[in-house]
Amino acid sequence: MTLTEQMLADLPGNPLQGLAKADELWLRYRTDQLPESAPIQSSSEPLGETDWDVVICGGTLGILLGAGLAQRGWRVALVERGVLRGRDQEWNISRQELEALTDLGLLTDDELEQAIASAYNPARIQFLGHDPVWITDVLNIGVDPVALLDTLKAKFLAAGGKLLENTSFEGAWIHSDGVLVTAQQPLKTRLLVDAMGHFSPIARQSRDSEKPDSICLVVGTCAQGFPANETGDLMVSFTPIRHQCQYFWEAFPARDGRTTYLFTYMDADPRRLSLAELFEEYWTLLPKYQQVDLEALAVQRALFGFFPCYRQSPLRYPWPRTLAVGDSSGNQSPLSFGGFGAMIRHLKRLVQGLDEALREDVLGAKALSQLQPYQPNLSVTWLFQRSMSVGIDQTLPENQINTLLGTIFADMASLGDDTLRPFLQDVVQFPALAKTLVVTALRHPALVTQIIPQVGPGALARWLGHYGKLAEYSALAPLAQALAPVVESLPPVQRYYSHRWQDALIYGSGQDYTD
Repeated sequence: MTLTEQMLADLPGNPLQGLAKADELWLRYRTDQLPESAPIQSSSEPLGETDWDVVICGGTLGILLGAGLAQRGWRVALVERGVLRGRDQEWNISRQELEALTDLGLLTDDELEQAIASAYNPARIQFLGHDPVWITDVLNIGVDPVALLDTLKAKFLAAGGKLLENTSFEGAWIHSDGVLVTAQQPLKTRLLVDAMGHFSPIARQSRDSEKPDSICLVVGTCAQGFPANETGDLMVSFTPIRHQCQYFWEAFPARDGRTTYLFTYMDADPRRLSLAELFEEYWTLLPKYQQVDLEALAVQRALFGFFPCYRQSPLRYPWPRTLAVGDSSGNQSPLSFGGFGAMIRHLKRLVQGLDEALREDVLGAKALSQLQPYQPNLSVTWLFQRSMSVGIDQTLPENQINTLLGTIFADMASLGDDTLRPFLQDVVQFPALAKTLVVTALRHPALVTQIIPQVGPGALARWLGHYGKLAEYSALAPLAQALAPVVESLPPVQRYYSHRWQDALIYGSGQDYTD
């Protein structure tokens, strides 16, 4: 019996079966055996009168967008294949990020407080052989997904939204004047929004089942029995490269124990570790990481998954009247494996943009693609992700990644929280990045030269292009804001496109971030 079987066998919900199912899917990704997906078809016939303005498929994150649109008076139907209920495991985020929900009027201040299950400070970043870096107010709030989604569901229904639970999306026909969604019952809508996540069949069809450019593999648990510790870990590594992987750890105090994750970045080579194999590594290393005996732990929940990332993100659908949001769109950086934070960050612009698109009836593929624009501040993080992973046949000094990350994070910390904090919240800003690069290059020139052969000249060349675009977007964003009075005076359709141009520059340069 494996350690994973010993530790998880008695948990409710049969997590071992879920782990085997996830590993089967992960194997399909590694071996190019994903079935073809073609749920979207096109028709030249008119659809006629529609019953809905928006049909959103995928309720866990879709309810955020659905509630925002329903409160603006749109006819919204939300399709969820199971019961719309948040998971028991908390979502970690910062309080400042959560304020988007009150800014949009989705929650009152009291309702927001009721959804917060835990809080802690500070958090640690540390790599083998280097001193820790401590930061406050980053991923330090644990949101109770059950409470949050229950509140949003009530708001959605009260605003006139229609919730279709235990209803699976089957497919859709795109007509010139609407979309016919088949989901155990036909739904005629002006717009179809895909919030079905990383493994959305629509996203797979759009990407033509291409292999991901990168994978984040994650395993973990929430357990009781750890030594008392009210601090968290955002990224900790205490081992050299193992099994062609650099292991990273994350830990948070939780309402019913302590959550610990082991994660690593890799490509989708067939020889890569399975989730079950990574879980064995987790149990082997956890005692040293948390200074605890496995026998002392009472595991509450098992956590595992893999998150595919694609360089061509955010994903723009080629069909009219369709839009991917959240994990379906890949609207987070390749460093982040949590779609909740990315969805919260972009929620305001998505709600406002879709409200405007529906009002002005600009629902073609070109118009909707403006809601998922190129974002250079996310694209530049591909080089960071590449520098944190090891090729399956690559030979690196066993501590090269720890040395690189320990040095860079120390340099960022020396420049202050205004440099470090946005990066830890998946927001890269040009001034902070430029300062970090200059400081690191001047202080550690030999280290910089080691990165080039590790990441490869192609990745470096692509990064330089994104870096240049980040500088350009950062220079143009103030102009976009200054032109706001002119934009508001434009005719409706031109105003829609101008608003999306402003959003692209502001979000693409990270200037939407407020501390």
